[in-house]
Amino acid sequence: MALFLKPLIIFLHDSWLALLSLLKNYGWSSEEAAGVPKRLQASIKTTWGRQLRSSLMVPLFKCLVAFCLIISLLVFIEGVYMNLVVLYVKLFKRKPEKVYKWEPMQEDIELGDESYPMVLVQIPMYNEKEVLRLSIGAACRLTWPLDRLIVQVLDDSTDETIKELVNTECAKWESKGVNIKCERRDNRNGYKAGALKQGMKHNYVKLCNYVAIFDADFQPEADYLQRSVPFLVHNPNVALVQARWRFMNANKCLMTRIQEMSLNYHFMAEQESGSTRHAFFSFNGTAGVWRMAAMEEAGGWNDRTTVEDMDLAVRAGLLGWKFVFLHDLTVKSELPSKFKAFRFQQHRWSCGPANLFRKMIMEIIRNKRVTLWKKLYLIYSFFFLRKILVHFFTFFFYCVVLPTSVFFPEVNIPAWSTFFIPSLITLFIVIATPRSFYLVIFWVLFENVMSMHRTKGTFIGILEGGRVNEWVVTEKLGDALKTKLLPQIGKPRNGCFESINSKEIMMGIYILCCACYGLFSGDTLLYLYLFMQAVAFLVSGVGFVGT
Repeated sequence: MALFLKPLIIFLHDSWLALLSLLKNYGWSSEEAAGVPKRLQASIKTTWGRQLRSSLMVPLFKCLVAFCLIISLLVFIEGVYMNLVVLYVKLFKRKPEKVYKWEPMQEDIELGDESYPMVLVQIPMYNEKEVLRLSIGAACRLTWPLDRLIVQVLDDSTDETIKELVNTECAKWESKGVNIKCERRDNRNGYKAGALKQGMKHNYVKLCNYVAIFDADFQPEADYLQRSVPFLVHNPNVALVQARWRFMNANKCLMTRIQEMSLNYHFMAEQESGSTRHAFFSFNGTAGVWRMAAMEEAGGWNDRTTVEDMDLAVRAGLLGWKFVFLHDLTVKSELPSKFKAFRFQQHRWSCGPANLFRKMIMEIIRNKRVTLWKKLYLIYSFFFLRKILVHFFTFFFYCVVLPTSVFFPEVNIPAWSTFFIPSLITLFIVIATPRSFYLVIFWVLFENVMSMHRTKGTFIGILEGGRVNEWVVTEKLGDALKTKLLPQIGKPRNGCFESINSKEIMMGIYILCCACYGLFSGDTLLYLYLFMQAVAFLVSGVGFVGT
C-alpha cells in the first residue's frame, strides 16, 4: 500500500510548492500565500454548514412543525366535541335522572330495612394519620340502615401509632352500632389494588350487592348512598355510579388553584361527555359505587398497573356494562399542596394509563361484545389522544419546538396554532372554573411545566421502564391544615439543595437562551412567551411552588 501512496504524496507536495511559487510571482507575500488554505478551509466549512442547514435541518424542523400542527388540530377537534356534548346536556337538561330510571329508596312496610340492598364501603389507607378520622367518620355517618351497611377499613399502615389510632376510631363507631371492620395484611403487594382485592375475599363481603370506595382523604356527604345507589338498583345494566370531586383546600396556594381548574375540566368535559355519549368513562378510583356482579364478571381488581381503577373500568366496559356520572353529586377531597407530592401523583396518572394501553390494546381490538364505534373511541379518543398524545404534544410543541423556532426564522409557524387554538382550548378549561379566570396565564405556564413529567411518565409506561410500577402515596394534610402544627407535618429538610429539580432548571435555561436570542434577532413577539415560560420552569426548578 505504501508503494502506491508514496508517489501520490510526492506529487501533491510538489504541486503545492509550485502553487506557492506562482503566487509569489504575482506579488503575494509568503504569509498571504500560506493563508490561502485557511481561507479556503473556512469557506468550505461555511458552505458546508449552509448546505447542511438548508438541505437537512430546515426540512427536518418543518416536518416536526407540520407534525405538531396536525396533532394540534386533533386535540382541538376532541376538545370541541366534548364541549358540544356538555352543551347538549345543559341545553336539553339531559340529567342522568331523566336518562336512567331513578326512584328514591323507601322502607317497605312489610320488609322493613330489608328492602334496602346491602352496601359495602371500603376505605383503603396507608399511614393516613392526618385524615383517617375524617374519612372513617364520614363513611360511618352515611344515611343508610345500619344493618344493611358494612364499613371496611383496609389499613396497610406500617406505623404502630397510626394503627392504634385506626383501631381506636373503628372501636368508637362500632360502639355506636356501626358494622365496621378493620382488615390488615402482612404485606403491601399490589398496593391499593392488592388491599382492595384482599378485602373482597372476606365472607361477609358476599352478603353485599354494591361496594362504595373512598380514598382516605375523601369525605362523602350523608346522602351519598341515597342519591347514587338507586341508579344501580333500578338499572340492571349499570355497573358504576361516579360522583364528582370537590376540593376543600383549593384555596391553599396557587398550585392547588391550578389543579382545581384542570380537574374541574376533567369532570365537566371528559367524564360528562363519556357518560352521555358512550355510557363509559374511567373510574376515578374513589367516590364511586360499583355493582359487585359487574366487578366479578370483569375479573375484579388487578395490580398489573398503577391505575387499577381504569383497568377495572375498561374491562367492565368491554363487557357491555354502562357507567353513570353524576355531576351534581360531589364528594369532598384534598389536593396535594406540595410540589413533590404532585409530581409523584402526575407520574402515576400518566405512566399508568400508557402502560395499561400497551397491555390492553389487543384485548380491545379482539373484543366482540362492544360495537366498532366504542372500540375506536377507546383506542383513539380515550387512550391514544387523551392519555398519550396530548402529553407529548404539549411538552414537545410548546416547550421544545416553539423555543427552537427562533433559530429557524425561515420556518413559518401559523398564528392559529400558537394563539387561536390554544386560546380556545384554554377558554374551554376556564369555563369549568369561572372564578379562576384571572389565573389562566399561570395555568398555561404551569401545565407546560408539568407536561414534561407527564411525557416522561407516558414514555416509561409505553416502554415499561424502571419506574413503571412506582407507587408513592400522595401526601395528605387533612385537618392539620387548620392547626398551628402545620410546619411539623413534613420532614425537616436536610439542606438547601433538596428542593432543586434539575430537569426544570435545564429546560428553563434552554428556553431562556432561546428567548434572549429571539429578543435580539427575531421580528416576532414570541420571546415574551418564552421569557414567561422560562421563569415558570426556573421557579419550579428551585422548588418555589406549592406549600
